[in-house]
Amino acid sequence: MSNDSQGSVKGEAAMLISPSASASSQGPPLSPSTTTKTPELPDELVQAGWSKCWSRRENRPYYFNRFTNQSLWEVPVLGQHDVIVTNCMLTSSLSVHLSHCLSTYAGIDPPRESFNRWLLERKVIDKGQDPLLPSDCEPVISPSMFREVMNDIPIRLSRIKYKEEARKLLFKYAEAAKKMIDSRNASPESRKVVKWNAEDTMSWLRRDHSASKEDYMDRLEHLRQQCGPHVAAVAKDSVEGICSKIYQLSAEYSRRLRQTHLSLLQDPPTEACASPPQSRLVYCYPVRLSVPSPPLPRVELHFENDVACLRFRGEMVKVNRGHFSKLELLYRYSCIDDPRFEKFLSRVWCLLKRYQVMFGSGANEGTGLQGALPVSVFEALNRQFGVSFECFASPLNCYYKQFCSAFPDIDGFFGSRGPFLSFCPVSGSFEANPPFCEELMDAMVTHFEDLLDQSSEPLSFIVFVPEWRDPVTPALTRMEGSRFLRHQLSVPAYEHEYRSGSQHICKRDEMYYRAVHGTAVLFLQNDAGFSKWAPTPERLAELTAAYRPSLPRTSSLSSPGPAHIVPGDRDSAPKASDRTQKPSR
Repeated sequence: MSNDSQGSVKGEAAMLISPSASASSQGPPLSPSTTTKTPELPDELVQAGWSKCWSRRENRPYYFNRFTNQSLWEVPVLGQHDVIVTNCMLTSSLSVHLSHCLSTYAGIDPPRESFNRWLLERKVIDKGQDPLLPSDCEPVISPSMFREVMNDIPIRLSRIKYKEEARKLLFKYAEAAKKMIDSRNASPESRKVVKWNAEDTMSWLRRDHSASKEDYMDRLEHLRQQCGPHVAAVAKDSVEGICSKIYQLSAEYSRRLRQTHLSLLQDPPTEACASPPQSRLVYCYPVRLSVPSPPLPRVELHFENDVACLRFRGEMVKVNRGHFSKLELLYRYSCIDDPRFEKFLSRVWCLLKRYQVMFGSGANEGTGLQGALPVSVFEALNRQFGVSFECFASPLNCYYKQFCSAFPDIDGFFGSRGPFLSFCPVSGSFEANPPFCEELMDAMVTHFEDLLDQSSEPLSFIVFVPEWRDPVTPALTRMEGSRFLRHQLSVPAYEHEYRSGSQHICKRDEMYYRAVHGTAVLFLQNDAGFSKWAPTPERLAELTAAYRPSLPRTSSLSSPGPAHIVPGDRDSAPKASDRTQKPSR
């Protein structure tokens, strides 16, 4: 571990702090689990995740941060250590902190991908300045996170296939409900109801060994109805506190990163001299930074078979060779400040790291939140409806050269027009396949209707959303009742497929997967848009045919646009997958 570990590193101005640098590229001297910790730090450092440890190998103390996995020889200075972390690292630490809080105070693991959906839901309403970390949201407590956590209390209820699974789940629910009500400040009535029902259930399980799966499921439903409201009542305050704490930590991280950002700029902008927004028509160009970028740190590149590996200070991100070439092409189309590609690898590293953190790095984690339509559907949309723009995409999964995405500060170099909710077109034909986050979809519908209402030029949105009916989502209900709805089709479950959200790194035979739920396709158009791109029977027939799963495919890369199709692009072997994630973007 180097002695100058407290030094700062430079990063991309007005975009992100540079890729993470730890105190040593070889990690901490010893794992904290093998060291002796001594509580000799101020409370504010302990709250920030720091602890003092002893290195037996070096025979001296060091300091370890459990949230960011940093290790330092010198005493950390609150605020100073933020210089050597990124919003990606801090976002990962928030996820770890959520897991720790839920395990400690609620006795459960985080609901699958709940943190990813929290980021999506927060960014719908966030007015803060960090592209990843929410910092200015109202309400502070996320309805999305609160709802998902409360649904898993006292335990997560998974899908049941066999009788023994149902029996075990019933026992675990009764045990967890009793344990939670005993450990919380519950009313006497709640204690009585929950303990009686839990003990009655355990007694029934001990004496009845011939029950069927249906018997166990009926018992479980009865137990949920009897105990659920009481358990939820005693857990409500702690869950609200956890949601609030995660947001407050995010806001604090964002504030510190903002200060670090401005310190990296030669002439930091001030709010006073910022130009007021002007409402005027402009051509649709990729997002570009108003402040020049400083020199970026070096990122190393090597190839392992068909995978491009980018390494920065010991940390590696990967992308398949085809998508790496696609990023080169998009960068050439869209970037104007780097004609010699001197910053290309650094920006690709940041791009990959940002999306990895946003949607999670676990096996198959986040793939549903980044899923895309099949190439054949994009081709049909372009031929029949003039679509050439995606409202929700990323440089990794886009098909057209023009798209909106989550992170304009880094995606803009690869063609992004910024977040869709900040994008206001007056004409054109657009495809929208949003991440299946209810808050985001609802905000999307509001934006659609505002745009269609304000424009007299041809404007059309073809929207792909899950056909959830039990219960129906507010966004689907609103679109079905919209005065701009011109047509709606329903594509049945298992009769169509989606392109995996991990298409940039997954194997070719995992590129496509069957949708486990129906998809609703809705055509929202103003009068001029309907006149130009009407959903006629002939056009709809081609679109429907393009959605059907086809024969096994041989390639795995979609190009940036319909005018640049790679030969043999209709790839992927359609795989009847048992994934339960929602295909979306």
